[in-house]
Amino acid sequence: MVTIAVTAEGPDEPRVAVSPETVRKLTGLGATVRVETGAGRRARFSDDALKAAGAEIASTAAEAVSGADVLLKVRRPSVDEVRGLKPGAVVAAILDPYDRAGLDPLAGTNANLFSMEFMPRTTRAQSMDVLSSQANLAGYKAVVDAASLFGQALPMMMTPAGTVPATKVFIMGVGVAGLQAIATARRLGAIVSATDVRPATKEQVASLGAKFVAVEDDEFKEAQTAAGYAKPMSAEYQAKQAELIADHIKIQDIVITTALIPGRPAPRLITRAMVDSMKPGSVIVDLAAERGGNCEATVPGETVEVSDVKIVGPLNLAGTIPVNASSLYAKNLYAFLELFFDKKDKSFRIDWDDDIVKGTLVARDGQIVHPSLAPQSA
Repeated sequence: MVTIAVTAEGPDEPRVAVSPETVRKLTGLGATVRVETGAGRRARFSDDALKAAGAEIASTAAEAVSGADVLLKVRRPSVDEVRGLKPGAVVAAILDPYDRAGLDPLAGTNANLFSMEFMPRTTRAQSMDVLSSQANLAGYKAVVDAASLFGQALPMMMTPAGTVPATKVFIMGVGVAGLQAIATARRLGAIVSATDVRPATKEQVASLGAKFVAVEDDEFKEAQTAAGYAKPMSAEYQAKQAELIADHIKIQDIVITTALIPGRPAPRLITRAMVDSMKPGSVIVDLAAERGGNCEATVPGETVEVSDVKIVGPLNLAGTIPVNASSLYAKNLYAFLELFFDKKDKSFRIDWDDDIVKGTLVARDGQIVHPSLAPQSA
């Protein structure tokens, strides 16, 4: 029988990698699920609730991982946790794989490491896409937090005492987080505009009732990779786009930035001069803070005030709504692990030729094997 271990995350990570719902599903596949006591507490999944769903509760992390075949985590586990597993065990987590100083020691344990950030952007893998599930929540929470900090009503209100003007919200980067931010701001009644260098996003922005803002030249029309990510733009295009954004941002009340390119520092979209041009009391929420930030004045992990503009640099916004975030993340992991189970005989085997397995596998037999990491592993 396969044993799946789940341990508690660090003090800065309130999410957990399993839920009562996924415990039931995993045990239904024939697995034993062993959870460290208290691992789900911050996500409101009590030991009793997990036990009632079929989990075994271990008193320590070491007990949870002892001889286990699989370790599920939100963040990268410690080397000691992985060494406690069965040799050649599976580890699935958000491994931050471009941080080789942290990844290489884990690879040295000979565990099979799967980085959930590398999930292919295919229809088949949609239910396993942790970046999308967490970004969706982050986009929502960014608007809610910004509205709270802004201290003014978002919708236009016509009252006998006078009219309250609608708040102007500008979303920079129209991926999953950006689209949810647009939808949330629109639901709250704001006037919403958005920008992105990928031409496919123009129609998506319009479909949500927002205005699209971008320099739409020939370079713009080719600014998207086959995987759907933004390509790095030329200095000339960046200058034209920056000029357009500088004029637009002056009249905005709330700006939410979401632009990230995997494995690279966050692109700088908002300069200090742009911040200085904004109206007093405006709010910027920088969802790229953990990669340095899209705003020049962002301080990762802090809320600062510059020229009477509040700039928020959250490091784990999805984690601030851990019940929802953990539930979705746990479902992503279950959908992924389900690939490894033969439902007829309830055996556990890995199809190394599966596109999803190949896309997420970063280390096997002590070696870094993912193509995007190969140049650094030479």
